[in-house]
Amino acid sequence: MAGLLLGFGLVFLGACDGHQSSAAVSAPAAQPAAVVPPSGSAEPEPPTYTYRVVNTWPHDRGAFTQGLIYLKGVFFESTGLNGQSTLRRVEPQTGRVLQQVTVPAQYFAEGMTELGGKIFQLTWQNQKGFVYDLGTFAPQGEFSYTGEGWGLTTDGQSLIMSDGTEQIRFLDPATFRVIRTIRVVRHGQPLKQLNELEYVKGEIFANLWQTQLVARIDPANGRVLGIIDFSGLLAAADYARGTDVLNGIAYDAAGDRLFVTGKNWPKLFEVQLSPK
Repeated sequence: MAGLLLGFGLVFLGACDGHQSSAAVSAPAAQPAAVVPPSGSAEPEPPTYTYRVVNTWPHDRGAFTQGLIYLKGVFFESTGLNGQSTLRRVEPQTGRVLQQVTVPAQYFAEGMTELGGKIFQLTWQNQKGFVYDLGTFAPQGEFSYTGEGWGLTTDGQSLIMSDGTEQIRFLDPATFRVIRTIRVVRHGQPLKQLNELEYVKGEIFANLWQTQLVARIDPANGRVLGIIDFSGLLAAADYARGTDVLNGIAYDAAGDRLFVTGKNWPKLFEVQLSPK
């Protein structure tokens, strides 16, 4: 598809917003408003992408997924809810938790990423993040920020953070100072509810909370480059009490694979994308 087909393994993990969706149990439908341009808009609608499932792997139905990355053959996952939040190392083929640290009960864990041999993990409303050693999960420090913490990723230099608004912040990983901020817009209108983030081939992929959609965002200016529609990814038969929204994106740069999952989903998916 002339540069449009992305060989990704998409692992869908739960949104990193801290809220449980009212769509739990019933399979959520994509929201048309997120893909239809406003009346009279001169700006062309960004392309919509669909998916093909390449592999399906087990995922812990009890994991309220808030952050997900793929690194060195395993998944690292941040799970949320007060008293249930964790940082995990997970075996892809089985979904088995290989290593885990429990986050103190007063914190609701959110997005997570790795940079420079350290794992950085946000919390929802405590304005505090945690730093861990990649290998041992030993605490390495804490950092603070204003507002809520939702999604977290990295471009290899900065930490890139969402807070549920249309704003995405770029943070210095040493000082946690805000280097710059972009405003995500479609047709000049703010695109809010940006949740779990992943940096993929020079773009920011962002779950749109309470939808089956992922936005592809230009990190230079916040322009929406495309919308991925994951409607129907988790079959209705796989929904149960507590099954929540699509959330969790991971990318295997070495293998050019994209993975996605959701909050309390029993499955994780490797997918390929193509224009719809």
